[in-house]
Amino acid sequence: MRLIQFETQQGQRQVGVVNGERIDVVRGTRSTRELALTAIRNQRNLQAQVEAQGVDAGPLYRELLDAKRVLAPLDHEDPAHCLISGTGLTHLGSASTRDKMHQQAEEAETKLTDTMQMFRWGMQGGRPTPGTPGAQPEWFYKGDGSIVVRPGANFPAPDFAEDFGEEPELTGLYVIGDDCLPYRIGYALGNEFSDHVVERKNYLYLAHSKLRYCSFGPEVRLGELPRHLAGMSRIHRGDTLLWEKEFLSGEENMCHSLENLEYHHFKYAQFLRPGDVHVHFFGTATLSFADGIKAQPGDQFEISLDAFGEPLRNGIEIKQTDFIAGTVKAL
Repeated sequence: MRLIQFETQQGQRQVGVVNGERIDVVRGTRSTRELALTAIRNQRNLQAQVEAQGVDAGPLYRELLDAKRVLAPLDHEDPAHCLISGTGLTHLGSASTRDKMHQQAEEAETKLTDTMQMFRWGMQGGRPTPGTPGAQPEWFYKGDGSIVVRPGANFPAPDFAEDFGEEPELTGLYVIGDDCLPYRIGYALGNEFSDHVVERKNYLYLAHSKLRYCSFGPEVRLGELPRHLAGMSRIHRGDTLLWEKEFLSGEENMCHSLENLEYHHFKYAQFLRPGDVHVHFFGTATLSFADGIKAQPGDQFEISLDAFGEPLRNGIEIKQTDFIAGTVKAL
């Protein structure tokens, strides 16, 4: 089962089940989060909760997408209670690009960069016995719910950005229950938009490079994740296909198990506040930046994977920075 969130023509929020060309509207709920909390309290999985509440025939899916009325498949009415985070160096092959970005020219070939050392830790200990903590992955903070762009909308890139780089990834979507435990709703396609030029200057700038908008969806896939997934990442410039490349995900293509990545995120008590929403990017091994591509405002990103339904598409536009240096005021 795959779910979406969308707005009616009157601006009312609804949750829908993807049913071919049409959307079936879930009765009695306005958000995926609300639906998930109800399922947790009723001790049901999400699909069983949808079936218990029932559905009504809804609009054509294509009409919703064309009108840009599809929302991210999970959010919180208070964006401050939605945490966007991620892990890197999690996929086989992901270290190569990062290592080239971070390796200093004067370093001997035999010396491991910090990037390669962390990747090696993942290869050696990222797949522990189930129920046992393994190697700790790279982790980063991206923002709260205010930096999420709905499917089909443009990424507002700050005017100080030095790069507009896509990162095609899978995301895990979670709600924290009343019992302070995380419940995984499912998985969605994601574009973890980043600034790779800033990151390349020094790996300690990674935190700065991640503070950009992102997008995920349009659908959340319920249930377990297939172990092998192959999708396509594309950049369109006008009517021209500027770049395309296959990206792989799923545990067969990762050096960390999903359970291990989830453990090292949710082991922190501050991430277990009842009612909060978490969106976690699981990493990628495919970047157009690694192929010398420089996206620019007006380009369109497209990330597709058959098992996740409709592609995730987003453009780029420049957003003027409101804050001016030297304007912090003392009280």
